[in-house]
Amino acid sequence: MKPALNELGKLAKDKHIENKKYFDKLKKKTPKNLDYIMQDIHDAEFKKTDCLQCANCCKTTGPLFTLADIERISKFLKQKPQQFIDQYLRIDEDKDYVLQSVPCTFLDNDNTCFIYEVRPKACREFPHTDRKKFQQIADLTLKNVAICPAAFNIVEEMKKRLPL
Repeated sequence: MKPALNELGKLAKDKHIENKKYFDKLKKKTPKNLDYIMQDIHDAEFKKTDCLQCANCCKTTGPLFTLADIERISKFLKQKPQQFIDQYLRIDEDKDYVLQSVPCTFLDNDNTCFIYEVRPKACREFPHTDRKKFQQIADLTLKNVAICPAAFNIVEEMKKRLPL
């Protein structure tokens, strides 16, 4: 099942309580092989998912920029790091560097990224469904399910494969 983008928010909201309970149980009783199972589910989903058809993450949210990201991207754009910060970033309430606005400044009309080769770590790892110790990012995953159709499918598959 590939949730339509316009239905994703409602589907995620409908499943939120069920998913929250599931992740609470997962934290209490984490299967030993969780990381392997998640890697399998993640890989299978992204074999059939073309992020360029969606790019909802780039259109609706912005990544955190680490100092390493800022150095790498500013070099790529032939700017000094401070110029890059001044032009594109702001500091949020958690004292993190984030984009001044969304959709992402670097997103092109065809959903490609102008800085793809040097994109922030948060973009490279999104939706984080193949992260080690996956159970530790339950809150982030619950948010991403409402943004990313692939994350939604991964959580649904996870609940089937690992009923708690």
